[in-house]
Order: sequence, then C-alpha cells, then structure tokens
Amino acid sequence: MKNELIDVIIIGAGISGIGAACHLKRNCPKKSFLILEGRNKIGGTWNLFKYPGIRSDSDMYTFAYKFSPWTHKNTISDGKTILKYLNDTSLKFDLENHIKYNHWIDEINWDSSKNEWTVFGVDKQKNSKIEYSCKFLMSCTGYYDYDNGYTPDFKGLENFHGKFIHPQKWTNDIDYLNKDVIVIGSGATAITLIPSLSEKAKHVTMLQRSPTYLMNLPKKDKFTNFLFRFTPSKFAHFVSRWKYIIRQIYFYGISKGRPKEVKKFIKNEIKNSLSKEFDVEKHFNPKYDPWDERVCVVVDNDLYESINQGKCTVVTENIKSFNKNGILLESGKELKADLVISATGLKLKFMGGIKIKIDNKTIDPSKLVSYKGMMLQDIPNATVVFGYTNASWTLKIDLVCEYFCRILNHMDKNKLNSFVPKVNDDHLETESSIGLNSGYVKRAHKILPKQGKKYPWKLNQNYIKDMFLLKFKKIEDGYIYFKK
Repeated sequence: MKNELIDVIIIGAGISGIGAACHLKRNCPKKSFLILEGRNKIGGTWNLFKYPGIRSDSDMYTFAYKFSPWTHKNTISDGKTILKYLNDTSLKFDLENHIKYNHWIDEINWDSSKNEWTVFGVDKQKNSKIEYSCKFLMSCTGYYDYDNGYTPDFKGLENFHGKFIHPQKWTNDIDYLNKDVIVIGSGATAITLIPSLSEKAKHVTMLQRSPTYLMNLPKKDKFTNFLFRFTPSKFAHFVSRWKYIIRQIYFYGISKGRPKEVKKFIKNEIKNSLSKEFDVEKHFNPKYDPWDERVCVVVDNDLYESINQGKCTVVTENIKSFNKNGILLESGKELKADLVISATGLKLKFMGGIKIKIDNKTIDPSKLVSYKGMMLQDIPNATVVFGYTNASWTLKIDLVCEYFCRILNHMDKNKLNSFVPKVNDDHLETESSIGLNSGYVKRAHKILPKQGKKYPWKLNQNYIKDMFLLKFKKIEDGYIYFKK
C-alpha cells in the first residue's frame, strides 16, 4: 500500500542523514520529511563499529555539525561519545518521530509524468514490503558495504586454529586478554585498534604489506579548552572550528605542493617519538606522497608508546599463507597468534547498493558524472550527501545540505517542480570521484560515479572555496535545469 506524498525522503540515519534532517528543519521548516533507516538505531558507522578504541580520526570541532557545537574537552573523541552527540542532536531537533527503523531500501524509481520518486524496500522487523513516494530524495547511505568489510583471499586461512575476524564484525565477547594478536593492516582502523588491544593483550603484532603516513594529534587541545573556559561557547566553537579548517586546508595544500618536505617532516616527527633502535625507514616510510592516500591519526603518541614499551611489534612483509599456528610470511618467518584481525579496509558500495531507475529504466551510476560533488547528471530531484575524504566528513555534509535547502527554497519561490543537472559538453574530461589512490577506492572504481576536472562537475576539496561557490554563486548556472 502506497503512503501519502512526502516532500523529502532521507535514506539513512547516520551522521549524514541526521545532519540532513536538521538542515531541513532549520532552513525549510515547512517541508515534510521522513528518514528511512535500515538498522534499528541511528548512528550509522558509530552504531555499527564496536572494535576496541573506535574513535574519530578528525578533530571534533569540524567533525561536529556547525549548528550543534562540540562541547566535550576531547578534540579526538571515542565512538561512544560521538554516538551520544548524534543522539543528543536528534533529540534537540525532535527527529525521532520522523524516523522509521528497520526500513531497508533496495530500489528507487523516478516517475517523470508525476515529478516524484517512489522508494521500495523491506520492513525487516515485520518482514513486509514497503513503498513511499516523495518529491525529493536525499541519499545519506555513506559509502561502504554495511554487511561486509574487505578481506583479501588469504591462502590457507581454513587451516588456522585461532580466531579470525574483520573489525567491522567485532563483537564485545571477543577475548584478547593475554592473547597473541596479529593486526593485518596499516590504515586508520589498525592504528586505532593496536594501542587499545595492547592494554590487555599478551602481545600485538602490526603486520603491514606497506607503510602509511602517520600524524600525531593531542586528544585535548589546550588552546581550545582555554577558549571554552574563558569565552562564550559560541565564540569558542567558532574560533576552534576555523582553526582546524584552516589547518586542514594548509596541510593538504602543502602536502600536494611540496610532498618531499612534508614527507621528511612526518618522518622526523615519528623518529622523535620512537626509540633509536626502531627502523622508521622500513616501517613508516610510504612509497607514495602524502595525501595520495589518507594520512592516519595517532592520538597522544599512543601507537608509538605501545611500540616503545614492547607491547607492539611492527612487521613489514607480505603474507605467504596461514597455517594452524598463525601466519607464514614470504621470508619464511612464522608469526604465531591466538587472534588475527584483518584490518584490511572497507568494501565501497554506492548508495548502499540501491537500484536507481528513471521511468522504470535501470541507471548505471558508474556511467554518470557528479555535479558539485552532490548530485548526478540526469538524476532529477535528488542529492547524494557525501563528505570530504581529505578533511572532516561533516564539513562537506553541512555545505551539501545547506545548498540543497537553498535549491528547495529557490524552487518554492519560483513555483518550480523539478530540477536535473545536465552535461552539455560532449568532451567533458572525467576522473575518479574520490581523489585517493587507496586500495579500497581502486577496487570500487567500476561502481562509482565519475567527476569532471573543473567546476561545477568537480568541487575543490577545499572547504573555503566550496563554501563560497555553494553559498553565493548563482543556482541557475546553465548546467542545472528546472521545470514548472
């Protein structure tokens, strides 16, 4: 049975979906909206991941929404506190009555004759089909597969007698007390896991095929906490937020402009944090330039302390195979383990794998180009709410949602019913929509939309530039077409 027509349907109640709903309440208060969430709670990533030490790898003054200041003392926050922040924000904006849980969407269809979307899916709790119609759609599904992370096809894994798990599947009953643990990987998850595991495990081995860039950040920012103590909270939040925005832009810019100098600086910082015996050149000297892949955050030197205290050993080698005791390396060395954690990355999934149809014809998103980093060519009345990859995710979420609200208000003012971005250049040059060379991005190249090499088919990955473009540039730019 079809429900009444809703103005806006938001798919997903993670950090993007909650942000989208708050922006609608703030900027388009007359619009009706509904959030359809596939799980039984809000929070997305912060509700899904349970592994030890789960935390942000961005400062919370930019990772929090700009309309809902971060008031905790920690600049880098644990997952539980972030989840509480999301729940508090939802409560503050009275979103609970707008959310339908266990509503898993698998297909959306645009009807050109009616200028409306219909979304189809399953109510997992009732095990029944669901169907909703709306004028506008906001996809806030994140960018990865919630069901499974990425695990390479390890030879001989079936022979291993210990426990093997991907962090995405972590449960609280997993025992690592006084155990020998191997963490495979060198990315953000591994860097987060290892110091926490080291507190209880007998020993932790960080087994990496190749090194990653690491930057240390303090858990608490003394300057920021001083501001919050002695100045009004709004002023303190504003200053703290812009401090980190400018810092992110500067570091990314100088990394791209002077990669050799930045690489040398990062290595020297690591050398100063580790004992002289540790081989930084072997274990923390990536072959690529900074920000070709994400730079990972170490907090209060926690990883380095685990290494210095002998609780963690770093091994940089390729895996030959698993055996009953653990892992056999290509060098012939054996690493014994009771528990192996495969922190080998995410499996990307565009729009949660939802099938997109226009007038019942299936659309392949990998053939499309993104418009302003938030819409897709030829897809009407919809936005894909996707964050930054080189800065705090939420900075871009705020920009995208504000701009979408700006479009909705523009359409109301001019009595317009639909919009659609159109590519009017037959020779538009395109590239990957995620500007990283990370393995998880390369693996997903065939399923993700592309981006152009210039505006409006590409955003700058620079918050200040993007802010001015989306806040002040004219909406009707010759690439987005409106109909009454």
